[in-house]
Amino acid sequence: MSAHCQLTGAQPGFGNNISHSHRRTSRRFDPNIQRKRYWLASEGRQVRLTLSARAVKTVDVIGVEAAVARIRARGVKV
Repeated sequence: MSAHCQLTGAQPGFGNNISHSHRRTSRRFDPNIQRKRYWLASEGRQVRLTLSARAVKTVDVIGVEAAVARIRARGVKV
């Protein structure tokens, strides 16, 4: 599964690990990605979304219909 949120577009950030001796090695900061199933009443079916933990909370606030509309507006297939 790619570390990419369908709703917010969150994706990995990149940076460095810095050791005690100050040597730098590459690392990546992955968002907290979860796969959640929601009932989409307008289409009479379940949809499975790949969301960050923050986006799951956003769906709880705005509702799944509005969230799917935003995802489709971004051009992502649901």
